Amino acid sequence: MPRQTGGFLLVLALYGVLVTLFAVRTPAWQTPDEPAHYNYIRQVAEGTLLPIIEEGDWDNATLEQLKAQRFQGELTTAIPAIEYEDHQPPLYYWLAAPIYALTDGSLTTLRLFSGFLGLFTLSLAYLTVRLLYPDLPWIALTATAFIAFLPQHLMILGSVNNDALAGVVMSALLYGCLRYRLRGDVHPAWLGLGLGVVVLTKTTIYFTAAVVLLTVLLRWRAEQASGPRLLPPLLWTAIAAGGFALFWFGRNVLTYGFPDIMGLRAHDDVVVGQLRTADLIAQVGLVDYLIQLKTTTFQSFWGQFGWMGVPMHNLFFEGESLAYVFAGAITLLGALGLWIGRSRAPLKPERRDAHLILLSVAGLAVLVFLYYNTQFVQFQGRYLFSALIPFSLWLALGLTALGQRVRAAWLALIAPLGLAALAFYVVWRVLPGALG
Repeated sequence: MPRQTGGFLLVLALYGVLVTLFAVRTPAWQTPDEPAHYNYIRQVAEGTLLPIIEEGDWDNATLEQLKAQRFQGELTTAIPAIEYEDHQPPLYYWLAAPIYALTDGSLTTLRLFSGFLGLFTLSLAYLTVRLLYPDLPWIALTATAFIAFLPQHLMILGSVNNDALAGVVMSALLYGCLRYRLRGDVHPAWLGLGLGVVVLTKTTIYFTAAVVLLTVLLRWRAEQASGPRLLPPLLWTAIAAGGFALFWFGRNVLTYGFPDIMGLRAHDDVVVGQLRTADLIAQVGLVDYLIQLKTTTFQSFWGQFGWMGVPMHNLFFEGESLAYVFAGAITLLGALGLWIGRSRAPLKPERRDAHLILLSVAGLAVLVFLYYNTQFVQFQGRYLFSALIPFSLWLALGLTALGQRVRAAWLALIAPLGLAALAFYVVWRVLPGALG
């Protein structure tokens, strides 16, 4: 067995241990929106395949009290009424409903199902980077390990949350796009099928339609010497995705009215009391708002647990945020390494296009995050996890280039090994006491 394959299997095994610990040791309901996702699954298991978000699904005062009481005490009787995720596309919940039925609604088992989905995300991430850098297998291993051991990612994958399936679908579609551009051995209908699955998975990754369009255009540009072939792949993609879109968007129009094809207006009308961006700016001013946006987003990307109430402050020494210092350090070192490596030989057109596709994923994920925050205060770094493959690849490339410059090949291992140790410490020593 090649050492890289053995290393990858070791990453998967360690991920399995860590995500299981997060699923088992995180107290019930102490991850963002978990009660609402769980109740969607319950409704599907009980026969309502397409729940409808409606008045009463969100009670801001009760939810805030539940969070303050750590989802304990008499108010837990209100948990079954928390259903404000009912506007979400249904695929994750359809897949989880049989598990709910077979286990009598076991929260831990449903969490482990999400963790199991993460294995596919990691495998697709590894294949994606190997596709781009077949001559640098350790880059793929480092990038995959970063995704596997990121503490916040582990918390989400160890919870009941449709982000788990979104990661799989996003990774599969990105892999397909890169295969289509680099090798041309993927039929565009498969990209359309992937987009169709996206439609049924999560609205925050709908931006992948633009990524697929860019991919088709890049492939067409590369093939122009052999004749224009733009219309057929666009038609194949649209036809394959169209059935899914017609079903889901049509259902939403019939349920919520036009033009609410995603149910988001209905959601916004229901979640009365959720903090809105305009209100926070009016309270603290634009400068303080931007500082909060930057700081909380950065922290919650790496690890801010529970319902955003447990940052990684003071884990080791009183008054020190060493976890975030470490996160900032490897981010800056990775960026420095990318800058150092910029003077290497120019990329071939295929690889340049591949990085353009990756850049489109990262850029659009950031834009979606910022747009969402123009309406509601949602400084949650997990909304950027749809771009984890580009981020992790660039971090691996940067740390590797910097390690080569300073003759410290081990430098690229610091990030994933440090994150794994940090994740284990958090889930073993911090979460049960801080959230229980």
